[in-house]
Amino acid sequence: MSSELRSLKLLLTGNPPLGRASEGDRAPVPAHRMMDNEVFSNFLLYSTVLVIKMYLLAVITGQVRLRKKAFANPEDALKHGGLQYCRTDPDVERCRRAHWNDLENILPFLFLGSIYSFLDPDPFIAWLHFFIFFVGRIIHTIAYLVKLRAPIRSVAYTIAQFPCVSMALQILWEVIDTW
Repeated sequence: MSSELRSLKLLLTGNPPLGRASEGDRAPVPAHRMMDNEVFSNFLLYSTVLVIKMYLLAVITGQVRLRKKAFANPEDALKHGGLQYCRTDPDVERCRRAHWNDLENILPFLFLGSIYSFLDPDPFIAWLHFFIFFVGRIIHTIAYLVKLRAPIRSVAYTIAQFPCVSMALQILWEVIDTW
């Protein structure tokens, strides 16, 4: 691609054209080198444990359903004693709400944390973001499942939001700064 076309593409889109990298363009990082990024490695650790926690919460929900004989689908109820067991139960609903809350909060964290990891943040500050979110989500789940008194769950939820808001603002700042 000619230098004029390259310059025009960069001017119009803000992105270098695909193809050979010219002097000054960043080359893509090979996947095996991503693990050399201390921030990204920390993010992977905490996010993977949180995803495992979400799977465990799904298993707990299923076990509570079986123990309480409260099934959402008639075919499951029939298999476990009859249609009278196609019903809701407060304990099952509590597990479901905890799991749904994880989906609403951990999925955005996965996006924000992955992008944030490549903004070259200070490794300690990034670790602090990930750690605070992680601890907040663990406490939130425990508070939900064992019915800890208010406002423990709400405080855990709120504290876990601070790192997400911080990462989102830093990502936005970087995007705006590159325009």
